[in-house]
Amino acid sequence: MFKYFPTNYVWNLSVDLAIEMGARIGEIEEMCAPLQEAARQPDADGTRAFRATWSTMADKLCGLAEEDERRGRLISAGDKYGRAATYYLTAERLQAHGAPGRAELYGRFLDVFARGIRLAGENCERVEIPYGDGHIAGLYVRAENTQGPAPILVQVNGLDSTKEMKYRVGLPRWLAQRGVSSLVIDQPGTGEALRLHGMTAVFDSERWASKVVDWLETRDDVDPKRIGLEGVSLGGYYCPRAVAFEPRFACGVVWGANHDWRDVQKRRLAKEGSFPVPHYWEHVRWVWGARDMDDFMRIAENVHLDGVLDRITVPFLVTHGEKDSQIPLHWAQRTYDQLINSPGRELKIFTDREGGVQHSSFDNSANAGAYIADWVAETLGGRTTV
Repeated sequence: MFKYFPTNYVWNLSVDLAIEMGARIGEIEEMCAPLQEAARQPDADGTRAFRATWSTMADKLCGLAEEDERRGRLISAGDKYGRAATYYLTAERLQAHGAPGRAELYGRFLDVFARGIRLAGENCERVEIPYGDGHIAGLYVRAENTQGPAPILVQVNGLDSTKEMKYRVGLPRWLAQRGVSSLVIDQPGTGEALRLHGMTAVFDSERWASKVVDWLETRDDVDPKRIGLEGVSLGGYYCPRAVAFEPRFACGVVWGANHDWRDVQKRRLAKEGSFPVPHYWEHVRWVWGARDMDDFMRIAENVHLDGVLDRITVPFLVTHGEKDSQIPLHWAQRTYDQLINSPGRELKIFTDREGGVQHSSFDNSANAGAYIADWVAETLGGRTTV
């Protein structure tokens, strides 16, 4: 794990995630060098300082991108907008719920991200999937060099990630190379669903996952018999739960097993384990729509996989980082052990030898992501050679 701030795990996590999304080390140095003292301050003061330097860099990149646009250099402009969006999102993610300017920063991020995708001509299309009285937003990435309906892997967030984060880390691109399409969504409790539409998380993830499958079945570029589901971090709970109760999924993958999130909350109350974001307890109450801590802990009692996984009858890959400081390794073993009816179930622990040992491999996603992409391609009928 790259530790720019020796005393602040949450900030290091954010920096490492930005690197995985394509941040440049020179820009990171310019943003982070003034923050050493702020990293030791309380969350509210520290995160305001973090936002200031990261937003300033993003603003600068947008200015440079505008200069490129005026000269007709649209690919260069798109690249700069893409990095600027990553920096806006990194700053937004650390702010407290309801912090002044957070909503505006998120809106700025969405606009800049979309502009970067368009100008760079990336293989990425925004889609909206009907859900309740509104919609679930997603990013659709098409399989490359494939004829006819393609297999697809639906990818879902954890507690605090967004569809754009998952897209930028690279799994959709690695899958596209292997002839597998991707749909990365902001499910209830995350990204746009939470921030723009007030859709809070639900423990019965099949509720929204089934609607996603319904939508995919209407597309003539998707093979409805080859739809898989992957979840990262808290998605390591959402994904197995959805696959267990939605039989149309052809396989499942977790990138960081999260078998018993209720236990994780109890241990965090006891000061055990690392937090993923500042203002943690305020954040989880926002995500789950809890009135107070008692209400949140009541909700959390439902967020576990015991008594669920024997319903899964399709191939399933469980992955976990050996040095995960957020979710103990033994939960990955428990998920695997309970997949008793999954044909070809597999448990893969990422070690120092291949990297990706931290939570959901945020320290080094390349080798771990390639392993997942290969497994998905082999399972859904993609390819692992050019």
